[in-house]
Amino acid sequence: MHFPAQRKGENSLPLCSATAFLVPSMPSLKFAVLAGDYIGPEVMSEALRVLAHVAKQEQLTLSYTRADVGGAGIDNHGKALPDSTVKLCEQSDAILFGSVGGPKWERLPPKEQPERAALLPLRKHFTLFANIRPGLLYRELTDASPLKSERIPDGIDIVCIRELTGGLYFGQPKTTTTLPDGDVQAVDTMVYRRSEIERITATAITAARARKRRLCSVDKANVLETSVLWRKTVTEYVARHAPDITLSHMYVDNAAMQLARDPNQFDVFVTENMFGDILSDEMAVICGSLGMLSSASLGAAKNSHGLPFGLYEPAGGTAPDIAGKGVANPCAQILSAALMLRYSFGLEGVAVRIETAVKKAVTSGSRTGDIAFGRPAVGTTAMANAIIAQL
Repeated sequence: MHFPAQRKGENSLPLCSATAFLVPSMPSLKFAVLAGDYIGPEVMSEALRVLAHVAKQEQLTLSYTRADVGGAGIDNHGKALPDSTVKLCEQSDAILFGSVGGPKWERLPPKEQPERAALLPLRKHFTLFANIRPGLLYRELTDASPLKSERIPDGIDIVCIRELTGGLYFGQPKTTTTLPDGDVQAVDTMVYRRSEIERITATAITAARARKRRLCSVDKANVLETSVLWRKTVTEYVARHAPDITLSHMYVDNAAMQLARDPNQFDVFVTENMFGDILSDEMAVICGSLGMLSSASLGAAKNSHGLPFGLYEPAGGTAPDIAGKGVANPCAQILSAALMLRYSFGLEGVAVRIETAVKKAVTSGSRTGDIAFGRPAVGTTAMANAIIAQL
């Protein structure tokens, strides 16, 4: 898989409504917009404004189509991932995703709820096996972290590479049964193949080479058979294909502790699905606000540009408590759009421009409530306006 290099320190919506910014000199950048639920459409609208602004500046042809997903899919189509949404995504070069779920749909059976019935099937359908989540905290926002500022005087700059389509979440059998004695038993199965481990290791190597050439593999090889295979496979693959990479290993319980103690001891770390789910959320907390953290989920499939087809989404959730109030932080959605430009469209320079504009807007004083810390807070639209002004 090819990834355009990320520069160290640069940070690192009814179906179907179509919008296009047409500049005949450039090929169309075609993507599906799945805004989701609660604050999802609010922050997505601001990300699209930023994209429209930079597209005009860069003379790009930006073409997108909105579709329902998650709770909106359930309300309007009867299921969280409508067939029409899947078809749209298949016809696109990337997916810009919002957030799904919330209390309105918690009464549904677990298998029908938005988080489980939309996002996981999308990942599986498009074999989006590699989740890239930057853990970035600007030096000027260290007060936002629960860690003491002396532990992170220059902020945080690390990357989590999470395997996304294997392990406990997808392994079979996955059942709940009533036993003869009346007790109830639930079974989940953790399964990994060597080929799955090798391909996520290749992704991690690419990320490490774009940074400090240091890679930490996180597992539980002292307990789990899958982790024994994981460690052996990662060790052999790096030795064979990337002798220039300094590889270390860490048990997942220790890694969770070390992230809280000294996050910058890591540069790039790679791990399996469930461990990555947990550690990347811990990473998000120590980086101060979910409203600042983006992610990219990539697979082996290529889009019409010959680049990875991917799904790009903010790390946070739908935040029902603040939905409709105009106070949500749009930065994570905007930064996810920048990742889309980088990985699925090969527009590294444009991605860096957006990332730099976000950083300048935030560090010069424009901050939503989650990162204001006693300073006057701006709303969702004003935050996007500040970023556009920096562009």
